Amino acid sequence: MVVETVAVPPQREDLNFNRIVNDLFDRAARHLPYEPGLLQQIKVCNNIYCFHFPVKVDGKMRIFQGWRAEHSHHRKPLKGGIRYSEHVDEDEVKALAALMTYKCALVNVPFGGSKGAVKVDARTTPVEVLERITRRYAFELVHKGFIGPGTNVPAPDMGTGEREMAWIADTYAAIHHDELNAMACVTGKPVTQGGIAGRREATGRGVYYAAREALADEGTCRQLGLSPGLQGKRVAVQGFGNVGYHAASILVAEGRAKVVAVGEWNGALVNPEGIDVEALDAWRRSNKGSILGFGHGCRELSRGTDVLEVECDVLVPAALENQITTANAARVRAKVIVEGANGPTTPLADDILAAKGVLIVPDIYANAGGVTVSYFEWTKNISHMRFGRLSQRFETSREQRQLDLLEQVSGLRIPVERRDELSHGASELDLVRSGLEATMVEALSEMREAQRADPTIKDLRTAAYVVAIRKVAQSYLELGVFP
Repeated sequence: MVVETVAVPPQREDLNFNRIVNDLFDRAARHLPYEPGLLQQIKVCNNIYCFHFPVKVDGKMRIFQGWRAEHSHHRKPLKGGIRYSEHVDEDEVKALAALMTYKCALVNVPFGGSKGAVKVDARTTPVEVLERITRRYAFELVHKGFIGPGTNVPAPDMGTGEREMAWIADTYAAIHHDELNAMACVTGKPVTQGGIAGRREATGRGVYYAAREALADEGTCRQLGLSPGLQGKRVAVQGFGNVGYHAASILVAEGRAKVVAVGEWNGALVNPEGIDVEALDAWRRSNKGSILGFGHGCRELSRGTDVLEVECDVLVPAALENQITTANAARVRAKVIVEGANGPTTPLADDILAAKGVLIVPDIYANAGGVTVSYFEWTKNISHMRFGRLSQRFETSREQRQLDLLEQVSGLRIPVERRDELSHGASELDLVRSGLEATMVEALSEMREAQRADPTIKDLRTAAYVVAIRKVAQSYLELGVFP
């Protein structure tokens, strides 16, 4: 497929993230028959708690700002991560909360949408200070009723991870010491602290499933000028944190793709022959979070955003919002964009890329792996039972007996490695990956069905929003809020 440069007419672009999400909502709402009042109820952020709290740093009191937004209460509890960033603001938190509403609805996770944030640089803040900030932030949420197993359940986001979620769970449990389900107040915890196997990789694995399913359709690949499947596809990844690393690793290991470029906060690496993802991750960990200086035949680019313009088949933006805009969309040379980050592509950039024939696999679908597995963790905490515990041994024994019978009847010996593979009962990790895979396959099928039902829906992003809005609207209608 020949990709031509598209002339971009001069147009002032609004980069306010909250207004962008609302614009995407409006684009999809035009395809739906609901009354304006119902659509407005779905669209608006129900409430947001903005607060300041003191934490002692180096013997002095310092004031930090935090938020927790609750976008939609059509399902309980509400769900959404906690972001630590120097640049976060209220509009960003509200936008991310709205995306959580649509994301949960799209992938049939029965949560409302929420999001939280603290204005702090997690990279440069000492661990002991981060712990004090996290615990005080959690205390404020408890005090105002913005956290709890049946009300609002946070999770990791940019700048936070398992460690911070463990601190939050411990703080909540200390206050609600007699609450049986206290550990379900937050997800993304370490497995030893009530977490679930596979949560750390979940968003990246979801990106892999999204890319795999998008490129499994022969008609779509024919239009893109690509062969079906991921094998041999050249992949560029912007952001090499938890999402970007796991997406790249699984795309290579299971999809047989080739990562040819990786971009980070201080630069990018390019190697058309392929980058060793695992070696690069080890280098980054030993190099104070920087991928530069890796070598191994890689050419360095001065800006991390340069990776967005590298020639490739699949681009995975897994960093921040508003990375592909009218300023660079015409120079994007990927044929498929799988959005690992929230809101990496602006609406006007969408239009430019669509004119070039680029397939965009949207964020509310592609990065839904995290909230899907968080749902599994929450149900595990509520049920107080590890997945697979009741069935794994039984399944293993049953499969072994069947293989014994097969050998007896056939007179042949099954190789040991094949026998071990076939007689393996499902572990918690197996069940989590299977559930995530089924979720991603089903959601993409619903998006494509929406396109078939309404030929005026031209792109997957609009289809995803249409499916999500329809499900939220149905919830309100069933509640009798709107006759």
